[in-house]
Amino acid sequence: MVPDTPQVEDVLLRADGVAAGIGKGKIVIDMSSISPTATKAFAAKINETGAQYLDAPVSGGEVGAKAATLSIMVGGDSQAFERALPLFQSMGKNITLVGGNGDGQTAKVANQIIVALNIQAVAEALLFASKNGADPAKVREALMGGFASSKILEVHGERMIKGTFDPGFRINLHQKDLNLALSGARELASTCPTPPTPSKCSAPAPPSVAPTGTTRP
Repeated sequence: MVPDTPQVEDVLLRADGVAAGIGKGKIVIDMSSISPTATKAFAAKINETGAQYLDAPVSGGEVGAKAATLSIMVGGDSQAFERALPLFQSMGKNITLVGGNGDGQTAKVANQIIVALNIQAVAEALLFASKNGADPAKVREALMGGFASSKILEVHGERMIKGTFDPGFRINLHQKDLNLALSGARELASTCPTPPTPSKCSAPAPPSVAPTGTTRP
Protein backbone atom coordinates (compact mmCIF):
# COMPACT_ATOMS: atom_id res chain seq x y z
CA MET A 1 0.00 0.00 0.00
CA VAL A 2 1.57 3.26 -1.18
CA PRO A 3 0.19 6.83 -1.31
CA ASP A 4 -0.86 7.42 -4.92
CA THR A 5 -0.94 6.32 -8.55
CA PRO A 6 2.63 7.38 -9.50
CA GLN A 7 4.11 5.33 -6.66
CA VAL A 8 2.13 2.24 -7.69
CA GLU A 9 3.28 2.68 -11.28
CA ASP A 10 6.90 2.95 -10.14
CA VAL A 11 6.73 -0.17 -7.97
CA LEU A 12 5.05 -2.20 -10.69
CA LEU A 13 6.56 -1.03 -13.95
CA ARG A 14 10.05 0.36 -13.45
CA ALA A 15 12.91 -1.65 -14.96
CA ASP A 16 13.43 -3.71 -11.81
CA GLY A 17 9.81 -3.53 -10.70
CA VAL A 18 7.25 -6.19 -9.89
CA ALA A 19 6.25 -6.82 -13.51
CA ALA A 20 9.84 -7.68 -14.41
CA GLY A 21 10.06 -10.47 -11.85
CA ILE A 22 6.76 -12.30 -11.92
CA GLY A 23 4.95 -14.74 -14.16
CA LYS A 24 2.28 -17.39 -14.40
CA GLY A 25 0.72 -18.48 -11.13
CA LYS A 26 1.59 -15.31 -9.23
CA ILE A 27 -0.88 -12.74 -7.91
CA VAL A 28 -0.14 -9.05 -7.49
CA ILE A 29 -2.40 -7.30 -4.95
CA ASP A 30 -2.47 -3.52 -4.72
CA MET A 31 -4.29 -2.20 -1.66
CA SER A 32 -3.54 1.47 -2.33
CA SER A 33 -6.31 3.95 -3.15
CA ILE A 34 -5.56 5.14 -6.68
CA SER A 35 -7.09 5.94 -10.06
CA PRO A 36 -9.46 3.26 -11.40
CA THR A 37 -8.39 4.14 -14.95
CA ALA A 38 -4.70 3.73 -14.19
CA THR A 39 -5.45 0.53 -12.29
CA LYS A 40 -6.93 -1.04 -15.42
CA ALA A 41 -3.75 -0.18 -17.33
CA PHE A 42 -1.51 -1.58 -14.59
CA ALA A 43 -3.59 -4.75 -14.44
CA ALA A 44 -3.27 -5.25 -18.19
CA LYS A 45 0.53 -5.04 -17.92
CA ILE A 46 0.65 -7.52 -15.05
CA ASN A 47 -1.80 -9.89 -16.70
CA GLU A 48 0.38 -9.91 -19.83
CA THR A 49 3.11 -11.59 -17.79
CA GLY A 50 0.81 -14.51 -16.98
CA ALA A 51 0.31 -13.32 -13.41
CA GLN A 52 -3.00 -11.99 -12.10
CA TYR A 53 -3.76 -8.58 -10.63
CA LEU A 54 -6.17 -7.65 -7.86
CA ASP A 55 -6.92 -4.09 -6.83
CA ALA A 56 -8.08 -4.21 -3.22
CA PRO A 57 -8.39 -0.81 -1.51
CA VAL A 58 -9.72 -0.72 2.03
CA SER A 59 -12.02 1.28 4.27
CA GLY A 60 -12.45 1.21 8.03
CA GLY A 61 -9.84 3.53 9.42
CA GLU A 62 -7.05 2.98 11.87
CA VAL A 63 -9.51 1.24 14.20
CA GLY A 64 -10.47 -1.26 11.51
CA ALA A 65 -6.85 -1.91 10.61
CA LYS A 66 -5.87 -2.64 14.21
CA ALA A 67 -8.92 -4.84 14.79
CA ALA A 68 -8.63 -6.61 11.41
CA THR A 69 -12.19 -5.54 10.54
CA LEU A 70 -11.48 -3.56 7.39
CA SER A 71 -13.86 -3.45 4.46
CA ILE A 72 -11.94 -4.64 1.40
CA MET A 73 -13.18 -3.82 -2.10
CA VAL A 74 -11.63 -6.09 -4.71
CA GLY A 75 -11.42 -5.92 -8.48
CA GLY A 76 -10.06 -8.77 -10.58
CA ASP A 77 -10.36 -12.41 -11.57
CA SER A 78 -12.66 -14.51 -9.38
CA GLN A 79 -10.19 -17.42 -9.11
CA ALA A 80 -7.40 -15.08 -8.06
CA PHE A 81 -9.80 -13.57 -5.52
CA GLU A 82 -10.56 -16.99 -4.03
CA ARG A 83 -6.85 -17.75 -3.74
CA ALA A 84 -6.21 -14.44 -1.99
CA LEU A 85 -9.29 -14.61 0.24
CA PRO A 86 -7.51 -16.11 3.31
CA LEU A 87 -5.09 -13.17 3.21
CA PHE A 88 -7.94 -10.68 3.00
CA GLN A 89 -9.76 -12.45 5.85
CA SER A 90 -6.74 -11.90 8.09
CA MET A 91 -7.21 -8.14 7.64
CA GLY A 92 -10.91 -7.58 7.14
CA LYS A 93 -14.48 -8.72 7.67
CA ASN A 94 -16.50 -7.20 4.82
CA ILE A 95 -14.67 -8.51 1.75
CA THR A 96 -16.36 -8.06 -1.62
CA LEU A 97 -15.34 -8.99 -5.15
CA VAL A 98 -16.89 -5.98 -6.83
CA GLY A 99 -16.03 -6.93 -10.41
CA GLY A 100 -13.11 -6.80 -12.81
CA ASN A 101 -9.84 -4.92 -12.51
CA GLY A 102 -10.44 -1.30 -11.54
CA ASP A 103 -13.83 -1.98 -9.98
CA GLY A 104 -12.33 -2.22 -6.50
CA GLN A 105 -10.85 1.25 -6.95
CA THR A 106 -14.16 2.52 -8.33
CA ALA A 107 -15.89 1.28 -5.18
CA LYS A 108 -13.27 3.04 -3.04
CA VAL A 109 -13.79 6.34 -4.85
CA ALA A 110 -17.55 5.95 -4.29
CA ASN A 111 -16.78 5.30 -0.62
CA GLN A 112 -14.75 8.50 -0.40
CA ILE A 113 -17.53 10.57 -1.95
CA ILE A 114 -19.93 9.32 0.73
CA VAL A 115 -17.40 9.77 3.54
CA ALA A 116 -16.44 13.31 2.52
CA LEU A 117 -20.05 14.42 2.26
CA ASN A 118 -20.87 12.82 5.61
CA ILE A 119 -17.96 14.54 7.36
CA GLN A 120 -19.09 17.88 5.94
CA ALA A 121 -22.74 17.23 6.86
CA VAL A 122 -21.92 16.19 10.44
CA ALA A 123 -19.71 19.24 10.95
CA GLU A 124 -22.38 21.60 9.62
CA ALA A 125 -25.16 19.93 11.64
CA LEU A 126 -23.26 20.12 14.92
CA LEU A 127 -22.27 23.72 14.24
CA PHE A 128 -25.92 24.53 13.49
CA ALA A 129 -26.96 22.94 16.79
CA SER A 130 -24.33 24.84 18.74
CA LYS A 131 -25.17 28.20 17.12
CA ASN A 132 -28.82 27.67 18.04
CA GLY A 133 -27.93 27.16 21.69
CA ALA A 134 -28.42 23.39 21.82
CA ASP A 135 -25.88 21.04 23.35
CA PRO A 136 -24.20 19.42 20.31
CA ALA A 137 -23.37 16.32 22.36
CA LYS A 138 -27.06 15.82 23.18
CA VAL A 139 -28.04 16.54 19.58
CA ARG A 140 -25.58 13.90 18.39
CA GLU A 141 -26.98 11.45 20.95
CA ALA A 142 -30.49 12.05 19.63
CA LEU A 143 -29.44 11.72 16.00
CA MET A 144 -27.65 8.43 16.64
CA GLY A 145 -31.05 6.79 17.14
CA GLY A 146 -32.53 7.82 13.79
CA PHE A 147 -31.86 7.78 10.06
CA ALA A 148 -29.09 10.36 10.47
CA SER A 149 -27.02 7.80 12.35
CA SER A 150 -23.75 6.89 10.64
CA LYS A 151 -20.21 5.80 11.39
CA ILE A 152 -19.10 9.34 10.66
CA LEU A 153 -21.57 10.79 13.19
CA GLU A 154 -20.49 8.15 15.70
CA VAL A 155 -16.71 8.50 15.36
CA HIS A 156 -15.98 11.89 13.81
CA GLY A 157 -18.95 13.55 15.47
CA GLU A 158 -17.60 12.58 18.87
CA ARG A 159 -14.17 13.94 17.96
CA MET A 160 -15.67 17.22 16.78
CA ILE A 161 -17.58 17.65 20.04
CA LYS A 162 -14.62 16.75 22.25
CA GLY A 163 -12.14 18.67 20.12
CA THR A 164 -9.84 15.67 19.89
CA PHE A 165 -7.97 15.58 16.61
CA ASP A 166 -5.15 13.13 17.14
CA PRO A 167 -2.85 12.41 14.18
CA GLY A 168 -4.34 9.91 11.76
CA PHE A 169 -5.02 9.91 8.02
CA ARG A 170 -3.00 12.59 6.21
CA ILE A 171 -5.00 15.53 4.89
CA ASN A 172 -3.15 15.52 1.56
CA LEU A 173 -4.19 11.89 1.00
CA HIS A 174 -7.82 12.78 1.69
CA GLN A 175 -7.48 15.56 -0.88
CA LYS A 176 -6.05 13.02 -3.31
CA ASP A 177 -9.04 10.74 -2.82
CA LEU A 178 -11.50 13.57 -3.49
CA ASN A 179 -9.56 14.54 -6.60
CA LEU A 180 -9.92 10.96 -7.84
CA ALA A 181 -13.70 11.38 -7.70
CA LEU A 182 -13.63 14.67 -9.56
CA SER A 183 -11.08 13.59 -12.17
CA GLY A 184 -12.91 10.31 -12.69
CA ALA A 185 -16.13 12.17 -13.40
CA ARG A 186 -14.32 14.35 -15.93
CA GLU A 187 -12.81 11.30 -17.65
CA LEU A 188 -16.29 9.82 -18.03
CA ALA A 189 -17.80 13.14 -19.14
CA SER A 190 -20.14 12.71 -16.19
CA THR A 191 -21.48 15.38 -13.91
CA CYS A 192 -20.40 15.01 -10.32
CA PRO A 193 -21.31 18.32 -8.69
CA THR A 194 -22.05 17.10 -5.19
CA PRO A 195 -18.67 15.95 -3.76
CA PRO A 196 -17.06 18.87 -1.98
CA THR A 197 -14.04 20.13 -3.84
CA PRO A 198 -10.76 19.36 -2.05
CA SER A 199 -9.97 23.05 -1.69
CA LYS A 200 -13.22 23.61 0.21
CA CYS A 201 -13.35 20.37 2.17
CA SER A 202 -9.74 19.86 3.22
CA ALA A 203 -7.46 22.73 2.35
CA PRO A 204 -3.74 22.00 2.78
CA ALA A 205 -2.70 22.17 6.41
CA PRO A 206 0.41 23.99 7.61
CA PRO A 207 3.52 21.77 7.74
CA SER A 208 3.22 21.51 11.51
CA VAL A 209 -0.13 19.74 11.25
CA ALA A 210 0.12 18.13 7.81
CA PRO A 211 0.23 14.56 9.19
CA THR A 212 -3.03 15.07 11.04
CA GLY A 213 -6.60 14.98 9.86
CA THR A 214 -9.29 12.40 9.56
CA THR A 215 -8.54 8.78 10.24
CA ARG A 216 -8.56 6.69 7.07
CA PRO A 217 -12.17 6.52 5.82
